[in-house]
Amino acid sequence: LELIRIVASRSEVSHIYANTRQRAQLPESADPPAGPRNEGVIQWNIDLTNAPDLWAAGFNGQGAVIGGQDTGYRWTHSALKAHYRGWDAQTETADHDYNWHDAIHTDGSSCGADSPEPCDDHGHGTHTAGTMVGDDGGTNQIGMAPAARWIGCRNMNQGYGTPATYSECFQWFLAPTDLAGQHGDPALAPAVINNSWGCPPAEGCTYPEILRTVVENVRAAGIVVVASAGNSGSSCATVQDPPAIYAAAFTVGATDANDTIAGFSSRGPVTVDGSGRLKPDIAAPGDQIISCAIGGGLVSNSGTSMACPHMAGVAALMYQADPTLTIEQVRLFAEETAKDL
Repeated sequence: LELIRIVASRSEVSHIYANTRQRAQLPESADPPAGPRNEGVIQWNIDLTNAPDLWAAGFNGQGAVIGGQDTGYRWTHSALKAHYRGWDAQTETADHDYNWHDAIHTDGSSCGADSPEPCDDHGHGTHTAGTMVGDDGGTNQIGMAPAARWIGCRNMNQGYGTPATYSECFQWFLAPTDLAGQHGDPALAPAVINNSWGCPPAEGCTYPEILRTVVENVRAAGIVVVASAGNSGSSCATVQDPPAIYAAAFTVGATDANDTIAGFSSRGPVTVDGSGRLKPDIAAPGDQIISCAIGGGLVSNSGTSMACPHMAGVAALMYQADPTLTIEQVRLFAEETAKDL
């Protein structure tokens, strides 16, 4: 209490908020739907974005790095392992320095505290990674940018996150460190970060601006921040949680296989901060999306969490085509070439 009083008395401190731990509203996994959706090598949602046309033109994400902060990642999944930046296929060895960070410093899950390698105690993160880069070289071509590399940060413990864990992952991506948290190197930062999560008031984000500065700082560093819109639709003004509400985030809503906006997908405008900001910025497939399961194989999930990594993959494809693109150009090109719904 005395330390809090000392910090609060400083002129540069405007607010102090409790870093409470609450369960995030993450989608529940389901078995993959039967029928044509699970038959081809390329999943329907990937085909619907026209990503395979870019692959045919030689743009599959080669050289681009996607960061993800989530419940963690099962890096050994057959559709993810070869795409992990820490994996060396020639020597068949893994180096997790600069490629993985665990923002969970307390025990209580199968991953433990400060896991020294990518670990997922929930499954949500593994699923989103599959949509970003997933491809096992065989029948599981489920990712938007199959030649891109991924790095990760665990920001939730069994689905529970806090403003501090989210901020810590953002900070790590700015200058990834070794496993000891030392020797940060901005040159190893990803081009884009996937954020398939939201921080509602019940999870500690009682003040809408609580993560705005860190998100703006990441964008200022030249990193695209992609965020899921939330699953509180279909009413208006339901994009209401950080980081989706911020202007610095590229916010993604969800559609289904018929290019119809999913009923669960949150809508704008943003009213929680009084801005009236138009959101989401774009939409992508998010209904019954087949991707990586934590136990191996595939599983189907629905949510804007599933839509978000599609856009992260789009950014990776763009950066392979032109590494000099600005964040503004990535956003502009994505919006101008999207189908108008």
